[in-house]
Amino acid sequence: MCHSGTDRDTPLQRGWDAPNPSVNTARIKQVAPSLADEREAVQKKTFTKWVNSHLARVTCRIADLYNDLRDGRMLIRLLEVLSGEQLPKPTKGRMRIHCLENVDKALQFLKEQKVHLENMGSHDIVDGNHRLTLGLIWTIILRFQIQDISVETEDNKEKKSAKDALLLCSYPEIEYQNVNVHNFTTSWRDGLAFNAIVHKHRPDLIDIDTLKKCNAHYNLQNAFNVAEKELGLTKLLDPEDVNVDQPDEKSIITYVATYYHYFSKMKALAVEGKRIGKVLDYAIEADKLIEKYETLASDLLQWIEQTILTLNDRKLANSLSGVQNQLQAFNTYRTVEKPPKFTEKGNLEVLLFTIQSKMRANNQKVYIPREGKLISDINKAWERLEKAEHERELALRNELIRQEKLEQLAARFDRKAAMRETWLSENQRLVSQDNFGVDISAVEAAVRKHEAIETDIVAYSERVQAVNAVATELEAERYHDIKRVLARKNNVVRLWDYLRELVASRRERLLLNLDLQKMFQDLAYLMDWMEEMKGRLQSQDFGKHLHGVEDLLQIHALVEADIAVQAERIKAVGTAAQRFTIPGEGYKPCDPELVQERVDMLELCYQELVELAGKRRAKLEESRRLWKFFWDMGEEEAWIREQEQILSSDDFGKDLTSVLRLISKHNAFRDEMSGRYGPLQHTTAQGQSLVREGHFGACEVAERIREIEEQWQHLEALAGERERRLHEASSLYQFQADADDMEAWLMDALRLVSSPEVGHDEYSTQSLVKKHKDVEEEIQNHRPAIAALHEQAQSLPPAFAHAPEVAGRLPTVEQRYQELAALAERRKQDLQDALNLYKMFSEADACGLWIVGADQARMYHLAQPRQAHTPLSLPQCGIGSSRVVSGDRPRTYLPVPLPRWERFCTLAEQKKAALTSALNIQNYYLECNETKSWMREKTKVIESTQELGNDLAGVMALQRKLAGMERDLEAIQGKVLDLQGEAATLAAEHPGQATPILDQLADIKAVWAELRETMRRREESLGEASKLQGFLRDLDDFQAWLSRTQTAVASEDVPATLAEAEQLLSQHENIRNEIEHYKDDYQSMRAMGQEVTQGQTDAQYMFLQQRLQALDTGWKELGQMWENRHHLLSQAYSFQLFLRDTKQVEGVLSNQEYVLSHTEMPSTLQGAEASIKKHEDFMTTMEANGEKIKGLVDAGRKLIVGDMSHEPLLSLPRHKRNRDAANELLQRLRDNQELQHFLQDCQELTLWINEKMLTAQDMSYDEARNLHTKWQKHQAFTAELASNKDWLDKIEKEGQQLMVEKPELEPVVKEKLGSLHQLWDELESTTKTKAQCLFDANRAELFTQSCSALEAWLAGLQAQLQSDDYGKDLTSVNILLKKQQMDVREKEVEAIQSQALALSQEDTNTAEVEGKFRAVEEKFLNLRGPLKERCHKLLASKEEHQFNRDLEDEIVSPRQRCHGGEDGKWGPEREIQGHEPRVEELLGRRAGLVRCGPVERVEELREAWRELRHQAELRHQRLERAHAAQQFYFDVAEAEAWMGEQELHMMSQEKAKDELIAQAMVKKHLVMEQALDDYAQTIHQLSNQSRDMVASEHPESERLTLRQGQVDKLYASLKDLAEERRGKLQEHQRLCQLKRDVDDLEQWISEREVVAASHELGQDYEHVTMLRDKFREFSRDTSNIGQERVDAVNLLADELISSGHSENATIAEWKDGLNDAWADLLELIDTRSQMLAASYELHRFYHDARQTLAQVQHKQKQLPDEVGRDLNTAEAMQRMHSAYEHDIQALSAQVKQVQEDAKRLQKAYAGEKADDIRRHEQAVSEAWAELLSSSQGRRQLLLDTVDKFRFFKMVRDLMLWMDGVHLQIDAQEKPSPPVPCPLCAPVPCPNPQLTAPSHSPRLR
Repeated sequence: MCHSGTDRDTPLQRGWDAPNPSVNTARIKQVAPSLADEREAVQKKTFTKWVNSHLARVTCRIADLYNDLRDGRMLIRLLEVLSGEQLPKPTKGRMRIHCLENVDKALQFLKEQKVHLENMGSHDIVDGNHRLTLGLIWTIILRFQIQDISVETEDNKEKKSAKDALLLCSYPEIEYQNVNVHNFTTSWRDGLAFNAIVHKHRPDLIDIDTLKKCNAHYNLQNAFNVAEKELGLTKLLDPEDVNVDQPDEKSIITYVATYYHYFSKMKALAVEGKRIGKVLDYAIEADKLIEKYETLASDLLQWIEQTILTLNDRKLANSLSGVQNQLQAFNTYRTVEKPPKFTEKGNLEVLLFTIQSKMRANNQKVYIPREGKLISDINKAWERLEKAEHERELALRNELIRQEKLEQLAARFDRKAAMRETWLSENQRLVSQDNFGVDISAVEAAVRKHEAIETDIVAYSERVQAVNAVATELEAERYHDIKRVLARKNNVVRLWDYLRELVASRRERLLLNLDLQKMFQDLAYLMDWMEEMKGRLQSQDFGKHLHGVEDLLQIHALVEADIAVQAERIKAVGTAAQRFTIPGEGYKPCDPELVQERVDMLELCYQELVELAGKRRAKLEESRRLWKFFWDMGEEEAWIREQEQILSSDDFGKDLTSVLRLISKHNAFRDEMSGRYGPLQHTTAQGQSLVREGHFGACEVAERIREIEEQWQHLEALAGERERRLHEASSLYQFQADADDMEAWLMDALRLVSSPEVGHDEYSTQSLVKKHKDVEEEIQNHRPAIAALHEQAQSLPPAFAHAPEVAGRLPTVEQRYQELAALAERRKQDLQDALNLYKMFSEADACGLWIVGADQARMYHLAQPRQAHTPLSLPQCGIGSSRVVSGDRPRTYLPVPLPRWERFCTLAEQKKAALTSALNIQNYYLECNETKSWMREKTKVIESTQELGNDLAGVMALQRKLAGMERDLEAIQGKVLDLQGEAATLAAEHPGQATPILDQLADIKAVWAELRETMRRREESLGEASKLQGFLRDLDDFQAWLSRTQTAVASEDVPATLAEAEQLLSQHENIRNEIEHYKDDYQSMRAMGQEVTQGQTDAQYMFLQQRLQALDTGWKELGQMWENRHHLLSQAYSFQLFLRDTKQVEGVLSNQEYVLSHTEMPSTLQGAEASIKKHEDFMTTMEANGEKIKGLVDAGRKLIVGDMSHEPLLSLPRHKRNRDAANELLQRLRDNQELQHFLQDCQELTLWINEKMLTAQDMSYDEARNLHTKWQKHQAFTAELASNKDWLDKIEKEGQQLMVEKPELEPVVKEKLGSLHQLWDELESTTKTKAQCLFDANRAELFTQSCSALEAWLAGLQAQLQSDDYGKDLTSVNILLKKQQMDVREKEVEAIQSQALALSQEDTNTAEVEGKFRAVEEKFLNLRGPLKERCHKLLASKEEHQFNRDLEDEIVSPRQRCHGGEDGKWGPEREIQGHEPRVEELLGRRAGLVRCGPVERVEELREAWRELRHQAELRHQRLERAHAAQQFYFDVAEAEAWMGEQELHMMSQEKAKDELIAQAMVKKHLVMEQALDDYAQTIHQLSNQSRDMVASEHPESERLTLRQGQVDKLYASLKDLAEERRGKLQEHQRLCQLKRDVDDLEQWISEREVVAASHELGQDYEHVTMLRDKFREFSRDTSNIGQERVDAVNLLADELISSGHSENATIAEWKDGLNDAWADLLELIDTRSQMLAASYELHRFYHDARQTLAQVQHKQKQLPDEVGRDLNTAEAMQRMHSAYEHDIQALSAQVKQVQEDAKRLQKAYAGEKADDIRRHEQAVSEAWAELLSSSQGRRQLLLDTVDKFRFFKMVRDLMLWMDGVHLQIDAQEKPSPPVPCPLCAPVPCPNPQLTAPSHSPRLR
């Protein structure tokens, strides 16, 4: 057989090898060139068409196979179409490289498809190699068209190649004459094979018989055209391509493969069509069954709804007999009409099961009836039907009971009515007299007497009402004799009303007298009360203070309330008096004028009282306004005084910092003052309004306002004064600070300008001059600062301005500044003179050397008068001469020759320049070193502040401290700039020394950059420090929240219940919302942290980075923890849901298991059928539950996948077991049904056999006279046996089938079949024996009698044929027809023939026997025709008589039923509906009769049936009413029984032993009460039913009313019992609750007492602090919680006592004991609080003392011994010591506090503790005194050290100066004695310091 394969791994060599170029070449060489070219052309044409047939699917086409495939694009598209896969996108471009790449992609794809391409490359295709191109296409055809074709032999052991497979697949298709296919070349040349393939599959397209083998071209053309036009196959070949000697094999294979694929696909489509048709048949059958189901279901549901409406009809008969009739009709419905419908409902379920089973078998979607027609809906409707039946029955029965009650009720009414009429007549005479008194006591006595009479009458009203109630009940229940009852009731009511009128009239008169007396009494009381109130309202006490006025107002409000209340009373009195003052007729107990006069007086007094109350309230309001004003003013005054004391303080600060702090506080006070000013103005405005209104306290108010305004103005003045003084103090301290800075600078500058050093040579002097210039510039720069000090001093108040520290300092500063300026000027002059002197000395030395070598002539020439020579000018003389001239000496002229003098001056200038340059370089180096030292000192100062600023306060202080550093940095920056310019100048002047000069400048710049960077970092740290501190606080808060939230989320609480799971999930969602709320805070904090820590390497910042990383980790962990917790809680919630559903499912499964295990096999066929029906319903329910169980199991598996801690219990195996067990049980039930059916058939057959056995065993055939009759009977018996043999065969077949299908039933079936066969065989044997005996008894006689009998029958029949009697009635016609039956007689003839044959064999007289038989046979045959004709006539007569008889029956039957003569077998409606078609059929038969009956009888029939329908409807109505009554009686009986049971529970006296039992009893009782309340609906329904039936005039209305009244009374009494029992149970529950609360609270108090009675007071300060804090929390919690609980218990106890509880004494005892225990606990708590407070004070003193002592000792240790190595370090030590003293001043407050605490505690303690306190205080005092002494000593030492080093510095400076002078003196050579010359004359030095430096004024 052929089939398609998809194995891609099959090599292509399986049919053909891949094209091998070498092989092809060898073949080509062997074949003639012309044949090769021809085949190549055919292949090219075929392959081109084949390629185009596939490329047409993508709208592509090739024209030339060789050229169009060269670029590879079409090749790739062809492979994509054939494979259905996406190949790589072709490369764009027309170059050879692009074509090669595309072809490579195609070839690579073929290699991936396991296609072998040997000796073939992309260049071959691109180059257009014909043979390789054809080989490639052939390879593709093999792979994608032919390779999938395969065939297997029958033994499946050999698989053919693709070529053989295609050949074998084609050969069976074309098994035609003259067609022999054995290859793909010559076998196809004649074209018959192609036509045969098409004809095999489409015979309608080709007439194969007309084709001839000799006409090959036509055959080929015909096949190719048909395939192309009809089949859509591309015409790959032409006839001339095939009709050759050797056709091309590959081309034919390619073309044949297209046929194969087309027809394979066509076969597959045909198979699919058959399958679809089969499925459609199944679907149509299912649709028919569904339609049948829906029709049956609709009909059944419609019948149910109609029946329910009928049953719900409560219009019952109003008589007992009517109700009984209705009940009988209801019973008929239940026994006749309902059972068939029940069977129909079961058949519906079977039909639905059949439909669903077939649809499941056909893999169709299971049919589920639409809503309303489900089996469940039918079952529900059936349940509603049964419920309606039940309710109908109860209504009928209740109606019967009601009728009985009505009869009893009427008798009771008559008896009571007679008694009431007698009593009413007697009492009417008693109330007809008036005997009132004249005062209130007499009238009240008369009222009491009358009330006694009324009480009796009222008490008797219930009896009268009872009569009315009975009559009303009888009327409501529509009692039949209601008119008589109502007449007697009206008589009783008339007598009763008349008696009540008499009593009411007498009472009105009596009450009128009583009201009058009471009115007079109230009037007298009100007059007395108003007199008393007037005295109180006229009091002049309006309060002496605010609280007093408010108390009076409250009292007055109560008085006014009393007055308002009395107003109502007065109004009531006036209203009451109106009845006695209205003139007119009627009873008047008093004179109206007297009453009116007293009422007017009362109203007048009341008006006066109201006016007095209003006036007093107005005065009290005024008084309250006054005292409220005084109160507010008092508060303001107190505040003003308090603030005055604060503002009057003399504390204006000790320094600038304290003054600024006080100014800040004062500004806050100013704000508070502004805030209070508004309320003060409001209060003042109220006071002024009091003054304007002329209040009685206006003077005091005005005075108070004036005082307050003065005090406020004074306060403002004080505030202004304090503000002024604070600002003045601030100015003063600012001035002092600036003055201190100025003095410090002046001292430093004075020290510089007072230096006696003027240099020891010209170079040093020039250096000093340059320094002095800087000092002078600095002095000039400080001139504005001194002017600013003067301005500050001038701005100071006179007190401060003239103070010694201000007035004395400015002159001192000014004096020092002037002295500084003078000293600077003098030092400048001294330095200039020294410089001139040193220059003059240098020039003089030079001149001396020059002059020594001059001769006397030259000297003489020089000594010539000056008129002959040019005077020496200042520029010509040089610097030295100018300095000499400036020395106040007379000018002289040097008689030196001009050229040489000029040369000398030039040399001198050069020397001067060289010396000046050297001096400038040395000064530059010195200034560089000094500047670097200055900057490094400032750097150290800045770095020394690193340890400060760790908190926000330190940062602010450090900012203020570093503010002054900016000025120094500006000065340093100017110095650096000057040095930079000087360095540039020096480097330009001295290129040789430019490198060291610039190096010095670079060092200075580096130090300056370091200083600025240090300052910048410090400023940045200080600028960000506050933000950093805030960030740290926020970080701490956020981490605290994060820790709390993580703790909450990390909770491992697993919910144990579904409610708890829901609650935990809700709480968890709230945590998520909180996390989302904090998300923005986290982002901002994270960004701030990155900004703070970015680029920081400090340890603290690294620690902050670690905190931030921990914060990130915590935040991520929190999110993950939340998700994990949420997942856990979600799973827990699902798990709880699963557990709940699991419990339900387990209950269902347990019920199923119980039902399955307790189902027994029924022993009857009816029982088996009922069991199967019940079990099918059970299985339907199981299937419905199966879906739920499956969903539950899926949920459980999900929970298992979720790794829940509790693996869910999967119920699927259990359900599967139950389902299997149910299926097994159903099968067993069905087997049992089949068995029971078989056994029943066997039983029926056995009974029949036994019955026939008795007949067969009858052997009474001794008499010959009836021998023939018995023979005939036996023949009939034998025929009956033969006809019933099929019965036995059927049972035999059923038994055999049952044994085959159910082997387990084989023993029972075999036994039954064996017994049946035995009985049947015995019966047959007995029958045969009897037949033989009858025949053998007397054969001849039997033959003779048989012939005689037959002849006699024939003679009688012949006589009948001649008669015209066709019967007078139906019976006679039937008799005639029976007599003329020929079938039986034919058998008799056959029997006579057999007898004749038997006799002929035994007797010799055969001729006689034969003749006799022939005569009888001839007569029989002659009578056949006439007999047939007579039978037709008899049948016509029979049909006519049958119609008349049916007509009479149908007329008689309705009449009998209308007159109650029915047999009761049918229900009226069912009978009529079932019988009506018969009547219609009868009337239809009338038309077909030859002779129709009389028309009158037909109309009579129709009238009778109309009357029958009418009577049936009436009877149905009576039955419905009877059914409703009986149903009502049944419901009432059930209600009474239920209420009787509940009454037993309500009367129980059981009491609970504890609260839990009490709660359980209360809950149980509430459930019972709820059930009782719910039962009210049932009672209401019964009442409605009874009312409806009574309203519809039911014949049993009285009984129905009676029964309903009994039920209502029983229900009312049950409700009362329930309320009474609920009250008792709740009362006892509250008692148990109180007991439990008292016990719990006492236990809680005892536990708290253990803590409160503890004597643990702490071991140290931390311990006692912890104990105190914990005990405070304990005390607070105990007080709050305990007080609430105690109050709650006391409230509950008071409520129980006030409600009159039976255990009041016990409750009071419990309450007193609890309150005593609580009071003891509070006392213990107070005692322990005091003890802990005292212990805390003591330990705090110890802690403070130790801490203070430690701080003092630490400060003592911090006091260094070093005093400095030089003046700078000594001064730095002095400044540090000043700061140290400032720090220890802060300890003085702590020491003072310790001393005060010690003094206070020593008074409270004695003994060892007092000594210990004293020791601690003494240790602190001694350490403090020692610290102060050490500090004072060190301060004095530092002062001495500074003075010492200052002295040493001055000595060192002087020694250095002297050493320099000595060196200069020693270094200079003494000159030779000069020639007398004016230039060499001694010149006095203007500066004595230069001549006598040892006498400097600086030396002491």
